[in-house]
Amino acid sequence: MVKFVSLATLVCALSVNTVSAKEIQDHNQMMNHGDGHLMDMDGGMVMGQNTDTLPGGCDKIAATKEITVHAGHKYSEKFPGTMFAFDQQEFQFEPCTKLTVHFINEDDIRHQWMMHGLPKYLYPKGMFHLEVSGPGKVSGTLILPPGDKTYLVHCDIAQHMEKGMKAQLKVGKGSEDLPSIPGVTAAIFPDDYSGKPYDPVLDAPAPSSTPVATPAVAAAPAPAAAVDDSIISGTTVIGLAIGFIAAPWLAKRFKGMSAGEIIATVLEQVAHGVGYVIQLIGKLIKMVSGKNVIALPDK
Repeated sequence: MVKFVSLATLVCALSVNTVSAKEIQDHNQMMNHGDGHLMDMDGGMVMGQNTDTLPGGCDKIAATKEITVHAGHKYSEKFPGTMFAFDQQEFQFEPCTKLTVHFINEDDIRHQWMMHGLPKYLYPKGMFHLEVSGPGKVSGTLILPPGDKTYLVHCDIAQHMEKGMKAQLKVGKGSEDLPSIPGVTAAIFPDDYSGKPYDPVLDAPAPSSTPVATPAVAAAPAPAAAVDDSIISGTTVIGLAIGFIAAPWLAKRFKGMSAGEIIATVLEQVAHGVGYVIQLIGKLIKMVSGKNVIALPDK
């Protein structure tokens, strides 16, 4: 009887060790489908790999770096209200860095490490993407663009990002901090763990006390005769001067790029600039509105 119990205990212990030591499959024999797309039949995938083409504005590779990122349910335990997470929520590298990412999925489901907002002329759909189905490891390489910008990194599987699997990667100083990065920035819609029941009256958003602005009357257009028809106006001279000053920088920025790549880059930068101006105007409106709120006297 004692021998039987000892044998059963040994079998049980071996089973526990087998379960706890989860085997991680290394996906290092993937087929190359072109355009930086690597894939195997076991659920490993790399999209947007770039090991040697410099982005416009990069004269050389500034540094060569490697990181290992783990993904799984256990990394979300320190963030209440989440279900999945990476083991790191923030990364930072200098511009034009050649970066190799070793992505390890420790769950029995599919996870991704996906980076958005990259130059579309070099990275299809502006994306670098690592993916593993089940416990496994996959590696991919990209060359980061020049400039200071913050990129979103997340898992694009349904609800995985919403449940905590997201991070930010800053190139240079970064352009901003992204919202709702677990442990890094505040959530846009914070969870309430107070335990009190929801009251639709008390918990309803307070009505805005900001006075409604009166629409401004558009000024009448200037008469046609008042318009300066001079070919070489002051504005033209200023524009030519700015062009001569900016020409050396533009030549360096777009070195080695085709006409299509230059146009795509310019449009992308214009869109980014317009977004920044809109964000700045929104902040100014909030500041002005806050100063115009009139406090009502107590009755």
